[in-house]
Amino acid sequence: MKSNISVNVNGISSFVGEEELNRLTICAIEHLATLRESRGRGSEFTGWLRLPDSVVNETAAVKACAARLRSQAPVTVVVGIGGSYLGARALTEALNDPFAPKEHTLLFAGHTLSEDYHAALLRFLDGTAYNIVVISKSGTTTEPAIAFRVLREHLRNKLGTPAMKSHVVAITDARRGALHDLAVSEGYETFVIPDDVGGRYSVLTPVGLLPLALAGFDIDAFARGMLDMALSVREGNDTPANIAVTYAAARNVLYDNGYSTEILISYEPSLVFLAEWWKQLYGESEGKESKGIFPASVTFTTDLHSMGQYIQQGERKLFETVIHVTDSRNQLVVPGAADNSDGIGFIAGKRMTEVNHKAEDGTRIAHIDGGVPVILVSMERIDEYNLGQLMYFFELACAISGYVLGVNPFDQPGVESYKKNMFALLGKPGFEAERERLEQDLRAKE
Repeated sequence: MKSNISVNVNGISSFVGEEELNRLTICAIEHLATLRESRGRGSEFTGWLRLPDSVVNETAAVKACAARLRSQAPVTVVVGIGGSYLGARALTEALNDPFAPKEHTLLFAGHTLSEDYHAALLRFLDGTAYNIVVISKSGTTTEPAIAFRVLREHLRNKLGTPAMKSHVVAITDARRGALHDLAVSEGYETFVIPDDVGGRYSVLTPVGLLPLALAGFDIDAFARGMLDMALSVREGNDTPANIAVTYAAARNVLYDNGYSTEILISYEPSLVFLAEWWKQLYGESEGKESKGIFPASVTFTTDLHSMGQYIQQGERKLFETVIHVTDSRNQLVVPGAADNSDGIGFIAGKRMTEVNHKAEDGTRIAHIDGGVPVILVSMERIDEYNLGQLMYFFELACAISGYVLGVNPFDQPGVESYKKNMFALLGKPGFEAERERLEQDLRAKE
């Protein structure tokens, strides 16, 4: 099956031994089979693995809902956090024309506890009709629960209880949970997050598809991209040529050699939120049991004028994964100038994409020479199909990599620690003793 994504690990060859890389490649191939056969830790949450096989033919309900919401309001607020938010935002930010008027505007809430952010959002919503798409398996995650409560009251005051119901869609558990129960009692349209799909692997469920459709993009092309990548890397390719195996093995051999920070780099500002999605995917999947590569990101060439100095000459514990985009969606040629006072006359007549690619090539060479291993991930262009391929590739490689590392890539026990402390400090019933202890700790540290 066709793959528009390629992985080149030549940029790590001077930093790790070939025998070591081969050993981890064999290990990654074995864990691909472990994953596929549901024999590994957390296998009850591997439903995402085969989602592309069915979803590619099951997008009609999502598209119908998106059409209905778009017809009744020009704005939709998507409420969610973490995996219930980042996939959708990564896709829409990557595909949007940043300066064009939007046929339908997506706004986001519930991903922060900032009072100023949500107050400003409400002021904007005072002047427009809007819908709410709330995404949460449980309905009790603090940040989206607060935002949804605030927005629900605002929308009720704006439209009245009967009219507001058609403006709210809930994406939640199929059978249980606070949001599921509220949606049933209020009569909201609902979509299901499958039980066997965790949030950070949920972009091909309605969690990602409904916002993508609302923004006017082709969810069928996105699903086809994911399916084609799945057919390329998931089975029938248990070889070192499998790009998911290649990436998982490369990052783990670097980790074993002391490279504990991975920086995802792109040369396209539209991929900033793709990097945020990637950071959650890898950080939450691997950062446990006192293990894991720390995921970071920068956007070049912008950050070459800030973080570039550290990357070139700072502590030698980091490596790069560069997303190379072969072709741009637009063409813009650098014009000539009679006086050439800026000294860039030698660039005149070249497309900006060519200049960007040469900056990328020069930076990659400089960083390798400076002691930074580089993995190169190439994609054809930024569109729905190619993003589907890229995101499935990253998901599968992440799951394999977690197993190679020796952790469960599908749980996130550490996320609960801050919540318990926050609940206690806010006075949640049953946390009284813990609240007293935490307040004593805070006083001692003031």
